[in-house]
Amino acid sequence: MSKGILGRKVGMTQIYDETGQVVPVTVLEAGPCHVTQLRTEERDGYSAVQLGYLDKPKRLVSRSEAGHVAKNLKTNRKRKRSAAGIELPPKPDCNPKRFVRELKGSTDGYELGQEVTVGVLSDIARVDIVGTSKGRGFAGVMKRHNFSGQRASHGVKKCHRHAGGTGMSAYPSRLFKGKRMAGQYGNAKTTSRNIKVVKVDEENGLLLVNGAVPGPNGGYVVIKETNTL
Repeated sequence: MSKGILGRKVGMTQIYDETGQVVPVTVLEAGPCHVTQLRTEERDGYSAVQLGYLDKPKRLVSRSEAGHVAKNLKTNRKRKRSAAGIELPPKPDCNPKRFVRELKGSTDGYELGQEVTVGVLSDIARVDIVGTSKGRGFAGVMKRHNFSGQRASHGVKKCHRHAGGTGMSAYPSRLFKGKRMAGQYGNAKTTSRNIKVVKVDEENGLLLVNGAVPGPNGGYVVIKETNTL
């Protein structure tokens, strides 16, 4: 499978490369993550590695979340399955995680409960980064879609930032899906592809990538080896 890890955005800064050029970089705290589950074709219909990032406080953990990772959590279902001679699925025996995501692909080389660090990306040149873009609330067409707005001339009264006509006449008497209009702007899953890896700091668990990354500082991200040629 393509190598990947979970993390969160720390912020942006700039560093100098070997030639003395200034390079704008985004600093990502990548890992350590634990392998919380291994999906298989026989059991789940697809292969994937499930990773968990950052321990979740016990006061916020539901019983189902605890049972997903805890080996010795006693439940009626476990007792009934054990009494029936059914083999219980293995557990990673780690703390419940705040941020859990799956990376599809072969599970070769991964074990349940294994700790994954930023070192897995040490030989990767470029990555894809998935995050949630900054939410900007309900926005008009000029901010959301870069419309130019109405003319600031005689005859245009109190509608300079309006969208203008959106009608479709008598036929088809409706708007087609995807019409650019005012609405929710941001707060959406966003993928930045083919981003250059500038530096991997295994000692501090940091990853420096060239340019910007979607989301606010502190936002969770999924970092994967790029699939862009």
